[in-house]
Amino acid sequence: MSGSAPGKGIDPVLIVILAGVSAALHVGKLPPAIPVLRDALGVTLVQAGFLLSLVQLAGMTLGLAVGLAADGLGLKRSMVAGLLILSTASALGGWARDAATLLVLRAIEGFGFLLATVPAPSLIRLLVSPRRLAVMLGLWGTYMPFGAAVALLLGPVFIGATSWQAWWWLLAATSFAATLWLAWAVPADRHRRAPAGPGSAAHAGPVHAWPQRLRQTLTARGPWLVAFSFAVYSGQWLAVIGFLPSIYAQAGLSGAATGALTALAAAINMVGNIASGRLLHRGARAPVLLCAGFVTMGLGTVAAFGELHGGGLSPLLRYAAVLLFSMIGGVIPGTLFSLAVKLAPSERTVSTTVGWMQQWSSFGQFIGPPLVAWVASRVGGWQWTWAVTGACSLLGLALAGQIGRLLKSPAHLPLPSGH
Repeated sequence: MSGSAPGKGIDPVLIVILAGVSAALHVGKLPPAIPVLRDALGVTLVQAGFLLSLVQLAGMTLGLAVGLAADGLGLKRSMVAGLLILSTASALGGWARDAATLLVLRAIEGFGFLLATVPAPSLIRLLVSPRRLAVMLGLWGTYMPFGAAVALLLGPVFIGATSWQAWWWLLAATSFAATLWLAWAVPADRHRRAPAGPGSAAHAGPVHAWPQRLRQTLTARGPWLVAFSFAVYSGQWLAVIGFLPSIYAQAGLSGAATGALTALAAAINMVGNIASGRLLHRGARAPVLLCAGFVTMGLGTVAAFGELHGGGLSPLLRYAAVLLFSMIGGVIPGTLFSLAVKLAPSERTVSTTVGWMQQWSSFGQFIGPPLVAWVASRVGGWQWTWAVTGACSLLGLALAGQIGRLLKSPAHLPLPSGH
């Protein structure tokens, strides 16, 4: 059932992924605009950190609830609603005249982003065969770095030619177009729900009421481990990538140059995401991939930011370290999306597990940028960024070890196919 709807040509899974990309554009649209917003609206550095992270506020507070609700509302319907909210909030954001209004609208965008992305892994699971699942979930993991990279690359040029307001309106139109495409070309998911395996009581309707799914999810170790792992990954990734334009602008580089350098750093994350899906498909162990990602991220930020004002590596080698940080770190989200499907405690808790993972991912992204900005403002530069990201990587290594032990446990059984 992974083929396209009649007459529509493109695999529905690719449309779901592109819809996620259109949502991720709104996460990546802000960094190129920060220097302009600081002049136009008087945004401080710490406010800029919250503007980067407020898009994650809804995910931080409502990720689990949205995951629980997705099966009731429908996976496709949730994505359509989220994209509509994103496009509306972005359109209104173009008329903001102060930082407070923009902060509120960024929080609303965060709710739309959550609705548009949490149901996607479950929807992909219903649209592909089990043989393709790891590869397609790895491809889904690219939605964030690809969307962020496009926004980071085009943002400085577009803002320079027009205004930051026009940039907000352009991305509002993009998300609205994605809404229409998704609604038209992706099949409804209700009739594609897979029956649960024997003994799972899928046919007993009351068992699947949300309180039971909530309790089942939160009393299992797997959802907690993947959720915490995503938090320590996403917080440091967004903190580093989100502030690169500001770091390079302070170094005297032009807007176009900072946009291109940051876009490449974000886009190269896709290499790791895609590789994770293919490596898992070929039998690579998920904990090994997670450890490789966290070790590289930790060492990469030490090389990129250590003694930034006191010698050390050349600017070219520092930038190479940022690229490695993002590229090898990219195996982490692709691996965690596959683990979320695998470690969900039952057939009917996949969306709930993904929502819980998204909630903690959003918490990491909410805390990471302001924390790095606070440290930078206290020490008068970015040279201690590695301390924050290094602590995140050490936590990630500990969690990877716990996941490895859980996967080896005789009690752990893979879920039946959703296809």
